[in-house]
Amino acid sequence: MNIFALYLLLLKAVMTSFSGMASLPLVRDDLVEKRHVLTDHQLSTAIVAGRTGPGPNGLYLVSVGYFIDGVPGALAGFIALLTPAMLVIPLMRWMAKYAKVPRIRGAIRAVVLGSAGLLLASSVPMAQSASTAPVLAAIVAVSFVTLAFTNVESWWVMGGSAVVGLLAMLLR
Repeated sequence: MNIFALYLLLLKAVMTSFSGMASLPLVRDDLVEKRHVLTDHQLSTAIVAGRTGPGPNGLYLVSVGYFIDGVPGALAGFIALLTPAMLVIPLMRWMAKYAKVPRIRGAIRAVVLGSAGLLLASSVPMAQSASTAPVLAAIVAVSFVTLAFTNVESWWVMGGSAVVGLLAMLLR
């Protein structure tokens, strides 16, 4: 894939989302579904790699770029991730003037809710490809229910899931 085209696709995903993981539906649609340069498994691996270390949630885009085109692809992902940060100061100044307008505020809320729906829609196929064993499917289901309906911190769920997954692997 052309490195500039990769940068533009990743930039589009970053620029049309309001948080790091909200870019996931666009990334999956462009790179997994349409162009077939990435698999769901590679995308899941990129997300894990991006979430493991400190930094922004969208850091997984660097790994996505790496899976597609090695170091140049990782650089394209990194630059795509940084580009909005360079534009945010002038944008915030402009938004401050219009933030109290009810229509603008409603539009922002609609975009955030739409992003949440897209994130859910793209997460289901990834979870299906990752959950090939019954134990993994059970971990996903229990983790979802725990996070959705309790006040348990997410790091407890991740740690517990890791322990159960390791025990299942060792007992297999």
